[in-house]
Amino acid sequence: MNRVLNHIDAHLDQPLDGAQLADIANFSRFHFHRIFAASMGETLGSYAQRRRLEKAAFRLSCGTPETVLETALATGFQSGEAFARAFKLKFGCTPSAWRATTLERLKAQAAAIGQPPGSQQSNPDQVFGNPHQAGEREFGESDGSYRPADDFAMDVRIIDLPKARVAYQRLIGPYGPAIGEFWRGVMAPWMHSHGLSDQTCYGIGYDDPSLTPANKCRYDACVEVPAQFVASGQADIQTLPGGRYAVARFKGKPEQIANAWMWLTREWMPSSGLQCDDRPCFEMFSAPTVIDPRTGEFNCEICIPVRAL
Repeated sequence: MNRVLNHIDAHLDQPLDGAQLADIANFSRFHFHRIFAASMGETLGSYAQRRRLEKAAFRLSCGTPETVLETALATGFQSGEAFARAFKLKFGCTPSAWRATTLERLKAQAAAIGQPPGSQQSNPDQVFGNPHQAGEREFGESDGSYRPADDFAMDVRIIDLPKARVAYQRLIGPYGPAIGEFWRGVMAPWMHSHGLSDQTCYGIGYDDPSLTPANKCRYDACVEVPAQFVASGQADIQTLPGGRYAVARFKGKPEQIANAWMWLTREWMPSSGLQCDDRPCFEMFSAPTVIDPRTGEFNCEICIPVRAL
């Protein structure tokens, strides 16, 4: 089913064929729609429509110069009128109004939850270590405020990252403490049992929790694997696409990662002459060095896919 979801996300601008999706999942074509609905809690059509609208809302919030019609076509709608109707039904405003109120909406979200919209909200500081070593805050908590650029004037490199073949396990559900628990209780033991504890790790949050219902948010805990590696158990294999990325090194307290993401996406990006691409954002880190055992600080590289305006 994860392969089906990945395929849908990669082809939101195209018609989706149920028979092809059933073949991707190795499910019976006759039963696929029922299996999908039982697994995801919504029909295939509802899921695809929701993802198209969520993707469109994200694109409209990125400050790109594309028109509303271009956004509509890029997310699988056949006309601007059909897109506008569906968008207003879901979000209560027109696409143009959504774009115009982006800054106010993001400030309100940051004040309410202390997390940057679109960020993974993952917690590498607690992935492989004692969950109490970084202080009293549990993963996902912050002080509820956003501090502007002076606190997070990070050095940002624009580099080409290679493709990465990764084994991953997926968590579907609310972002927050569950992600740290997933790494510690599921992914890290699996990595250890397969001799992968020294490999590069990636945390990929696909959904914006301000747009996607919490119980439908998707997060992949990934570890890089060699070409001949065969996944087992609940793990599967995928390839991260690589390409041009804006990369910033983060080292600090866990509650500060939210402000780092906010600075990068809402302050650095608009002034960079670049725009966010459709490839996934992620946090990249090395398992052995992710935690500073002396301070409890964690290290990761925040990676945002970019392309020219």
